[in-house]
Amino acid sequence: MKAFLASWAMFVFVAIPLAAQAPARLPRTADGKPDLNGIWQALNTAAWDLEDHSGALHTPPGQGVVEGGEIPYRPEAIKKKAENFAGREKYDLAETACYMPGVPRAMYMPYPFGIIQTPKLIEMNFTFAHARRNIIADGTPHPDGFPDFWMGDSRGRWEGDTLVVDVKNLDERTWLDHAGNYHSDALHVVERYTIIDPTHIQYEATLEDPKVFTRPWKINMILYKILDKNAKILEYECVYYLQDEKYGNAKPVVVSK
Repeated sequence: MKAFLASWAMFVFVAIPLAAQAPARLPRTADGKPDLNGIWQALNTAAWDLEDHSGALHTPPGQGVVEGGEIPYRPEAIKKKAENFAGREKYDLAETACYMPGVPRAMYMPYPFGIIQTPKLIEMNFTFAHARRNIIADGTPHPDGFPDFWMGDSRGRWEGDTLVVDVKNLDERTWLDHAGNYHSDALHVVERYTIIDPTHIQYEATLEDPKVFTRPWKINMILYKILDKNAKILEYECVYYLQDEKYGNAKPVVVSK
């Protein structure tokens, strides 16, 4: 009897934690794919600096999201990164001119963004700069001769339950964060979106740019679903705010004849 009771106790001890750790059932769309619809946000400090960094005025301290801890810059590119950091309050166009932040930076700006998912198109709407991003998922390739632009050209496909997005044609003027980490016009990004449970997405991006980096490198982070009542994407009019800060209540000068 003692042996039986001991075995039963061991079974209960093991079974309860295993049951508690059972993965939540993933939400799915009508076509069976993991459901990415909703409003999401990264809750880290990657927008300020992808690497480990200490706190400073207007910069919260944070742990890095770069695998291996350090971005593998080419020796000649490190000087440019240092120059960017020194002039970040002037040359970071996302902050100084409210230009769209590009990919992957748009994914971890400290503002919510919405995802609308259909079988052939996944649309992302960002609070910051009214940026919009379309991920084409109909199997068509990147078009030839397509010009570079702020948010690039994104082509998605499913690998099991992971959405894989190939991004090219990114404008070299976008930075990767406010610390001056940067890229050239040769940047190629491959993103992976994997739903962990109904309210968390594992986000991974591999960046390759032979003009700036010695090898491809990755960032990893969690995207959190916002469940607040009546959650929505609100308007963040940063262009207006910048103009108001620069010009204040300035009015047209009337020249009398």
